[in-house]
Amino acid sequence: MIDFRRVADLWRRSDVTVRDLPLALLLAVSSFLPAMHNHGTQLGDLPTRPFDAPAVLVVALECLSLAVRRRWPAVCLTLGSLGFALDQLLAYHTAASTALPIVLMSTGAHLERHRRVTAVLLSVAYVPLAVALDRTGSAEGLEGYVTFYLVLVLAWGIGAWLRSTRAAEAEGRRRVAEATRAAERTRIARELHDVVTHHVTAMVVQAEAARYLTAAPDRLDAALSAVTDTGRRAISDLRHLLDLLNPDHDTDVRMPSVGELRTLVEQTRQAGQPVDFAEEGSPAESSGSAEFVAYRVVQESLTNALKYAHGSHTEVRVRYGEKEILVEVSTDGSGSRAGSPGGSGRGLAGLRERVDALGGEFSADRRAGGAFVVRARIPAGRPA
Repeated sequence: MIDFRRVADLWRRSDVTVRDLPLALLLAVSSFLPAMHNHGTQLGDLPTRPFDAPAVLVVALECLSLAVRRRWPAVCLTLGSLGFALDQLLAYHTAASTALPIVLMSTGAHLERHRRVTAVLLSVAYVPLAVALDRTGSAEGLEGYVTFYLVLVLAWGIGAWLRSTRAAEAEGRRRVAEATRAAERTRIARELHDVVTHHVTAMVVQAEAARYLTAAPDRLDAALSAVTDTGRRAISDLRHLLDLLNPDHDTDVRMPSVGELRTLVEQTRQAGQPVDFAEEGSPAESSGSAEFVAYRVVQESLTNALKYAHGSHTEVRVRYGEKEILVEVSTDGSGSRAGSPGGSGRGLAGLRERVDALGGEFSADRRAGGAFVVRARIPAGRPA
């Protein structure tokens, strides 16, 4: 049984010359059918001449040019125009003469170089053809030659329009691809920032605090254990992130959600940051990506608290509604930045983009006395 899908796929992968050849052969065969004699283009209205040996050459020039119309459009135009001129001058009027408009459209669509020069040369070459036909006894008249020339111009114009349309579509696809790549790079950078910055900040703060515990071995051991645990969590989160970015990964990738906020808060406390945590309500079943964004808001806010106000009192409040999640993280300004790494400002900008993408509201403001408050209203119900 014939596998038509395989045949179609093989046909699409074939060279363009192979795909253009059937049209050329079909037109060539039809030109030699008795029923198609005297049914071609008649530019000069000269009496039709019976088929003879030169007619084979004329048909070959006109038809075989179509086989290379996409591979070598300049060759196609040269052969097709020469064959058409001979067809009209010798008055064969074969069906193959109807190939000229196809030749012109193909050339207008696929010719890459010297397009204007080619159009000018073709127009100039039309003049001696018209003069030769007129001297041979043609009764076409000037009006007929001009009309036919305009038809040829129209065929070229259609090809040029197809070319410009195809180029515009290619440019549009290129821009979409670039935008997609840029968005993907931004997403990857944002995820890396959220995962790496939080854990590394906690490790730096914990390691800095351990320097002052050399006289208390028990507390030093606990501090170093906290650094080790934080490092392991960083490695685990990075592995999950790499799994997410790997298109060949078959298993479902776990994404953090609000159900892990208590663990996040406890990790921040272990890093030496006093944090009060309060939740109201429970996440809706259809909260979708809102839970993930809420988790990132809290994570980034706690990371900033460790960086810029280490040791200051921090409050995390999360309220779950039917259609939204409200997050508020406030930090006093009484802490210290000693030993904490600096920031680039990408974290808050990334949070704003995440929240805006879901149609929510985000703000991060400093209050009198140095306190810093982050608020986010995240609409729920969108799929992750």
